[in-house]
Amino acid sequence: MTGTTLTDRAILRISGEEARPFLQGLLTRDVLTLAQGVPRWTALLSAQGKALFDMMLWADGDDVLIDCEAAQADALAKRLTLYRLRRKIVIARDESLAVHWAPDAADRPLDPRLPALGHRWIAAPGDGDAAAAFRAHRLSQGVFEGAGELGQDQTLWLETNAGELNGVDYDKGCYVGQENTARMHYRAKVNRRLVAVPLAQAEGKRQRAALPDMDLSIELRRVEDLDPALLPDWLAAAIAAQAAAE
Repeated sequence: MTGTTLTDRAILRISGEEARPFLQGLLTRDVLTLAQGVPRWTALLSAQGKALFDMMLWADGDDVLIDCEAAQADALAKRLTLYRLRRKIVIARDESLAVHWAPDAADRPLDPRLPALGHRWIAAPGDGDAAAAFRAHRLSQGVFEGAGELGQDQTLWLETNAGELNGVDYDKGCYVGQENTARMHYRAKVNRRLVAVPLAQAEGKRQRAALPDMDLSIELRRVEDLDPALLPDWLAAAIAAQAAAE
């Protein structure tokens, strides 16, 4: 790995006096309590609770920075603009900032999804590109992100393992897709999970993405069909706990 910049990420800045209340009514995590230096993973869902855009939120004073997939940044900005209506907010890309990552940078925030993912921060763009290194490390931990892996408007948010990866607040109030998400949680009805399996075991109808360079297939599979030996420890433990509670 050379450098720390994740060149496949972009920053959207949401500013204005209504920025936080605006996002609070849309996203799966609480935005009103977002604190400096403590990022939160969240998503904008469809009305049915399916993932449209996943993202990291960062506080920058009264502004909120959205750390998102660069290929989806313009589409996300356009979707947010549809919800803006007459609110006094500005939605714009901030080209002066970039997302950075390192596996070990003790003075930087941990990735909020899983400590094993390493450290992540926002700063001016730097030389080099850590995107491929982070992708390989993230997938080795069984964590998925972006439209290509999660599927856009295809996968229910809790099926992406968002509950286990700190991607939802169940007591924050209403947001788009909340009803179905809350129902699945309180009824413990997450019957399918997004997982990675060797390409040799791929099942086309369940596949979200094929990654030949890593010999992986990302698939949405029924919980009862999962081989615990293929699961990361954090997900195996969560599925076992759910089974014990049923």
